[in-house]
This record gives sequence, structure tokens and C-alpha cells, in this order.
Amino acid sequence: MTMSGVSNLLSVPEAVAGFQHLGYPAYLLPFLGVAKLLGVAAILVPSFPKLREWAYAGFVFDLSGAMYSSYAIGDPVSTWLPITIGFALIAASYWLNQRQAQAARFSAQVPTLA
Repeated sequence: MTMSGVSNLLSVPEAVAGFQHLGYPAYLLPFLGVAKLLGVAAILVPSFPKLREWAYAGFVFDLSGAMYSSYAIGDPVSTWLPITIGFALIAASYWLNQRQAQAARFSAQVPTLA
């Protein structure tokens, strides 16, 4: 998401061509780039768990929209591989994040013997 966010923000020619292929206007690219980079920041900063949940949801919406857009214009299923990998990475990150938060809550509840 960081790499695609930067390329969207800078409106690199490849990102513009991909957006035009899907039928979207290029002026949306910088907006999506900023949103993706803010989402990455929200996931990396541990202080705001609700904001982190929204960032994960936004990434899933982004990838779902990309997959549906690709399907709607008739792209072959093979173009979905990067999107599927993105879904897997987001799911793994979310799962690990939840495990880490659960471990932190558990360690806060365990009394120390000192």
C-alpha cells in the first residue's frame, strides 16, 4: 500500500494508465494516494486502535474495488493475482495485529510477583 500510495500520489504514468484502463479519471489518483499513505500511518502508529481498524477496512475496500473493476471490464482472472496477494498480506497483518493486542491485554492483567 505504501508503494502504490506513493505512485498514486505522484500520478506516475503507469498508475495513470492503469486507472484509465479501468475507466477512472486520473484526478482520483492523488486522493487515493494520500488515503493509502494515511492508512499505512494509522496501522503503524499503535496509539489509535479504532483508526487502525478503519485503515484495514479501507484497504480491503480499495482492493475489493480494484478486483471488481478488473472483473467488470473483462480483464482475465490472472490479473487478480496481485490483488489476491494484497488481500493475503492485509489479512496476515490484521491477524498478527490482533494477536499482539491480545497479548498486550493479557500481560497487563497478569499480576507480577515482584
